Amino acid sequence: MNYQGISVFTKQPVEITVQGDKISTIKPLKSAKGLPFIAPGFLDLQVNGYNGSDYSLEDFSEEHLNRIISSLAASGTTQHVPTIVTGPRERILKTLDIIAEARARSFDIASAIPGIHIEGPYISSEDGPRGAHDPAYIRNPNLSEFEEWQKAARGKIAIVTVAPEKEGMIDFIKKVTASGVVIAIGHTAAKPEQIQEAVAAGARLSTHLGNGSHSYLPRLKNYIWEQLASDDLMAGIITDGFHLPQSVVKVMVRAKGLARVILVSDVALLGGFQPGVYKWGNLDVQVFEDRHLGLAGTGFLAGAGHLLDWDIAHFMSFMGSDLVSTIPLCTTNPAKILKLAGNFGRLEVGAPANLVLFTFQPGDERLDIVRTIRAGKEIFTKN
Repeated sequence: MNYQGISVFTKQPVEITVQGDKISTIKPLKSAKGLPFIAPGFLDLQVNGYNGSDYSLEDFSEEHLNRIISSLAASGTTQHVPTIVTGPRERILKTLDIIAEARARSFDIASAIPGIHIEGPYISSEDGPRGAHDPAYIRNPNLSEFEEWQKAARGKIAIVTVAPEKEGMIDFIKKVTASGVVIAIGHTAAKPEQIQEAVAAGARLSTHLGNGSHSYLPRLKNYIWEQLASDDLMAGIITDGFHLPQSVVKVMVRAKGLARVILVSDVALLGGFQPGVYKWGNLDVQVFEDRHLGLAGTGFLAGAGHLLDWDIAHFMSFMGSDLVSTIPLCTTNPAKILKLAGNFGRLEVGAPANLVLFTFQPGDERLDIVRTIRAGKEIFTKN
């Protein structure tokens, strides 16, 4: 198959030929007239669910998995990391087994899911840092439980988000990172010194930095400043316009540098729903008119309602940046933290044939996705 578009990196019109699941040729074209942009498909490190399906549902099934994958394709997301939040032991193990079995049976599902993210249950139980996680299932780290998870996942757990202040956590971080899994810091009430200890033990990522935190913090000595200051931590951020104000995004990006920033959606079960209040487990979650999600009756958010096609556009608006500097934040940067092949997320011969074609003008609320290709297979075409 051949795909024509304006490369987001060179700004030149090209024709990309796909053979099997790889890019086989890239040829220049004479005219860019009428062509959409063409970019590597997006990789989202944090997808909880979408439009009624969620990785933490009690009745999660392969049907839910396929719905999520299909929904994300319309946003240009070709790969994502399923994110399982705090829950009972049996439910987490069941979900991991379903995902692993589906990956083993289907090349398409395996291509869509490079790894799995466990966000909790080893997190803070305090209001604010806990976010929308169910306090009934928050617990201290347990290496034997992690090994059970990894066995159920057939070795595909890639990220575990933890709070460094939990009892026994530093030893847990050392042992889990030694196995090749990325430890992320998130949903934490840690003191700055505890953040430093976690980084020294091997933590390498901040989960949705700035969110899952207290409403009020010590002005100079707190866990957000400490993570921002660490050159060893990459930072996932949600740039939907609701989770972080523009000024905060600008400061975070300037502190971390573009090479250490990853755009994540953190999209959840109620993303895509109409406004209203819905039951989500034991929690009442409100979908607001602007489609952001919050714990009803509080000022706290409950995951996100928008996907990367929206977040990319808002990041560019916030930063005054262009596509060439923004697209790596959801392609090569997350690929780096997952240790994927060196050409993953690139437009070059031999790279995986994960592509998205879209139109966009400065000021647009989102990218207008025209076509999405994963592993050489067309998985979304705009009507």
